[in-house]
Amino acid sequence: MSACDVLVIGEVLVELSSAVPLREARELRLGFSGDALNAAAAARAAGARVRLLTRVGSDEIGDRLLEEVADLGVDATLVRRADAPNGLYFVGADPDGVRDFVYVRRGSAASRLRPEDLDDAVLRSASAVVLSGITQALSSSTAAAVARAAAVVAEAGGIVVYDPNYRRRLTTVAQARAALAAVAPHASVVTPSAPSDIGALLDTTDPFLAAERCRALGARAVAVTCGADGVVLDAGDGAGPLRILPSAAPRIVDATGAGDVFAGTLTARLALGDPLERAVRLGGAAAALSLAGQGGTGRLAPLAEVERHLAESAATEAPAQASADATARLA
Repeated sequence: MSACDVLVIGEVLVELSSAVPLREARELRLGFSGDALNAAAAARAAGARVRLLTRVGSDEIGDRLLEEVADLGVDATLVRRADAPNGLYFVGADPDGVRDFVYVRRGSAASRLRPEDLDDAVLRSASAVVLSGITQALSSSTAAAVARAAAVVAEAGGIVVYDPNYRRRLTTVAQARAALAAVAPHASVVTPSAPSDIGALLDTTDPFLAAERCRALGARAVAVTCGADGVVLDAGDGAGPLRILPSAAPRIVDATGAGDVFAGTLTARLALGDPLERAVRLGGAAAALSLAGQGGTGRLAPLAEVERHLAESAATEAPAQASADATARLA
């Protein structure tokens, strides 16, 4: 089996979305999303060869789900079928990204993923792996699978990118903190969000302090995503944290999956040899462009467009970025 640039392990969800808030919805659009699919599709759009490892239902929806994965250019040969329903969620349009998802996923096919589904040769051949706190929270077997993947890929010298992705309707704060602590020592980069992830998991809403605490857990580098305030990057190189200003979002329709697009793009570019800071900046630009789409994979810009958008944003915001860099280095 040939190697891949990026391996993504996690759950693909059926997405029933509305162009209006759910309280007002009368019609729903069928799609597919979930943090694993969003990150995998973004990594593929960023130029990487991507494999998805999960379980999906042995039914017509599972068939269509796999067609969607293939249409996104993601290799699904590692996907196993299960005699269980696919998880799903309902979501209404929300440009600010502050709404809650409504999940129906207990006993889902993906929650049956086990460590035995992971082949060591596959893990060691991947240049990078994307893992998530959501996957850990699905079941004890998925948590064990994530732990094994992180350890094996790190031991083989691969890149481990971990998004805590805390969801209060899926897990407890204590369990999510334990999940972060378990993976952080193996992580090349951890990508918590501010304020939701860091407030719950790191006892602070200060992204600079959050990065410091995450590094203390063993993470080699930390990129705290701060929405409209950009990203705080602690590269672990002794230079101190860096505030990276956001790329402007040309159009905002829906914030669903923006953090996943960031993580997937970042991982792809690291796997393909980009320096960490450039990979973070490209991740931010891809996430900004993704806001123009409905749903988690509604707008995935190709790499050339992301690079162009990043260059245009940098040209217009250079003085502000220089000031932010200087301030961050003193923080």
